[in-house]
Amino acid sequence: MPTREDLRSAFKDALDLDDNVAVETLTYRSIEQWDSVAHMVLIAELEDRFDVMLDTDDVIDMSSFEKAVEILLKYGVTFE
Repeated sequence: MPTREDLRSAFKDALDLDDNVAVETLTYRSIEQWDSVAHMVLIAELEDRFDVMLDTDDVIDMSSFEKAVEILLKYGVTFE
C-alpha cells in the first residue's frame, strides 16, 4: 500500500525539489518549479507511480499536495 511519503517523493521527483521542501504546503504556481509544464510532469509521475489515469477535471483541480491525496482517493489509491 502506498504511503504519503510515496506521494511526497513523487512531488519531489516531478518538480525537482530538494529534500528540505515541505511538499504539503505547496500550491500550484506558489513556487517557480511548479509551472504548467511541471504540472503535466507531476500528473504523469502520479499516473505512473500509482497506476491510475486521471481525467481532465482532476488534472485541472490538482492544485496542492492535499488535493492530490483527495483526487487519488477517488481512484482507489489509499495511503498508510
